Amino acid sequence: MIDGLPPLLAEIAEVAGLDAALTLAEELGGQKIYMPTAERLRDTHNLSEMLGFDAARKLAARYGGDMLEIPLGPACSETRLRRRIARMIESGASSNAIAAACGVTFRTVTRHRAKARGDDSQGNLF
Repeated sequence: MIDGLPPLLAEIAEVAGLDAALTLAEELGGQKIYMPTAERLRDTHNLSEMLGFDAARKLAARYGGDMLEIPLGPACSETRLRRRIARMIESGASSNAIAAACGVTFRTVTRHRAKARGDDSQGNLF
């Protein structure tokens, strides 16, 4: 078992790789999903597109036909929020759009932008 992962994610990591397990946790954590059977899995399936066809095929071979409750994984919600904000900044989204999508303030997004630029200092008062 891989240390620090919930049992199901550790098992998924053993079947399809750690990257696949962490991606599932980040993208689908907290959700209940149906795992298609290996026979029905296609390269256009959302799991194939998310994980790559080979990893999705391995999961379908192991869990096909099952409903899986994907654990949240090792990343806490704050870490996930920071990653989401960073991705949206990189994609060119406006600060207002990021604030609305992530449930944070405009000022929070401004601080994240400054940190991304390496300008997170407040300056000297004296």
